[in-house]
Amino acid sequence: MDDSKDSTRGRVSRRGLLKGLGMGAAGTAVAAPALKKTPPTTRVDSGPIPPVRSAKGRVPVTLKVNGGTQKVTVEPRTTLLDVLRDQLDLTGAKLVCNHGSCGACTVHINGKPRYSCMTLALDADGQQITTIEGLTPKTGLTPLQEEFVSHDATMCGFCTPGFIMSLTTFLQENPNPTLEQVKRACQGNTCRCGTYPKIFEATLAAARRTRREA
Repeated sequence: MDDSKDSTRGRVSRRGLLKGLGMGAAGTAVAAPALKKTPPTTRVDSGPIPPVRSAKGRVPVTLKVNGGTQKVTVEPRTTLLDVLRDQLDLTGAKLVCNHGSCGACTVHINGKPRYSCMTLALDADGQQITTIEGLTPKTGLTPLQEEFVSHDATMCGFCTPGFIMSLTTFLQENPNPTLEQVKRACQGNTCRCGTYPKIFEATLAAARRTRREA
């Protein structure tokens, strides 16, 4: 009878257990030299990941800005805001959210307010662009800008150019607005100082002033 198992319960006997342990130890002893010969995994450091570049490289763009013509070369992914600030030194349009939610970068393209952080420079090629620097006449500030100053609607001033650009086109299209209409016109611009009441007052005052002077 095979005494490696208990015939009554089918369990491994003491002798069978010792035999199994002996075979496992022998197998480990045979495999150990082979394992020692395996070289450790080496991490290859290839240095910093290079920036993604367009296969097309830089391309020429002609921008009609504030009544003049500017020729620049840009990567296809470059935004209009980056060109205005970094290449043309027109820093009135501000870089804040950089994903089209605050309105601080608003400029006019063909007379309409647009977020320059969401507009590629390539898409603005040949278009008529006006920034806050080009909005001001040589004789002084516009009525809207003067009312912003008079009503203390600037606070820190970082968002002010965007509000001015958006509300300028609004008043051109609606010279006699209501308060609710002014509020809706500002929905695309954010003031982190919370100066909205003064901005609304300044806009309504500018509208009244423009109607009187017309």
